[in-house]
Amino acid sequence: MQQAALRRLKLDARYQAFEIAPGHVRTVLRALPILGFWGINVTIPYKEKVLTFLDEIDKEAGAIGAVNTIVVRDGRLLGYNTDAEGFRLALEIEGRTGLPGARVLVVGAGGAARAVAFACLACGCRSLLIANRSVARARALRRALRVNFPAADIAAVATGGADWACQVEAAGVVVNTTPLGGGPGDPLPVPREALRRGQTVMDIVCKPRHTPLLIAAEAAGARTVDGLQMLLHQGALAFTLWTGREAPLTVMRRALAVAVANAGRGA
Repeated sequence: MQQAALRRLKLDARYQAFEIAPGHVRTVLRALPILGFWGINVTIPYKEKVLTFLDEIDKEAGAIGAVNTIVVRDGRLLGYNTDAEGFRLALEIEGRTGLPGARVLVVGAGGAARAVAFACLACGCRSLLIANRSVARARALRRALRVNFPAADIAAVATGGADWACQVEAAGVVVNTTPLGGGPGDPLPVPREALRRGQTVMDIVCKPRHTPLLIAAEAAGARTVDGLQMLLHQGALAFTLWTGREAPLTVMRRALAVAVANAGRGA
């Protein structure tokens, strides 16, 4: 996706994935200006950890408490979060669902959940329920969100509790931010019987594209948004931060579709 955008705009750069050991994060980040990087994306599990190693953090990324995009500028490392806006755009454009006034359930309490929850509250959702296997992590995220949204209706629960199915059914928007569903034999992040017509269900897991959660939601008559949509929009925002150029969204969307089709054929 990013490489296709770079080619379209004839920019001499390459987007490439690197796996970094936990103890080497600071060393790698400090090497970026020396090695000529324009910037990088940050994925699980480093979105929160990198905060302490950056020279400057964008106000929204600081409020979210997670960074997924780093820009190298004049030898300095600048941290941004494009997940929140990427999520909002994916939900509104691809899912035809607005956040103002919505009852939202976010499953998970990690870096991606932070961005999704922030976007929901910033857009004026009616209520936000954070559900996580560890209720302590869900409550910690609720406390962090209250700093910026003190009057918001935010609750935190453990997944699988006595009222879990009722809580899922009551939500108008359900967002899975956990890796559950990406592996064979994974349980659904929410009860199948709680999914219903009138809901919008989004899964940020990208592989597989049609996760068991989305398949179950479609069968229940819910509107669905797959993880590639958020990936597309957050990636386009990151591209613009790195290059200062408007991202060629159509080109990036086409490249994603081709990559998914090739993966499906085992290419």
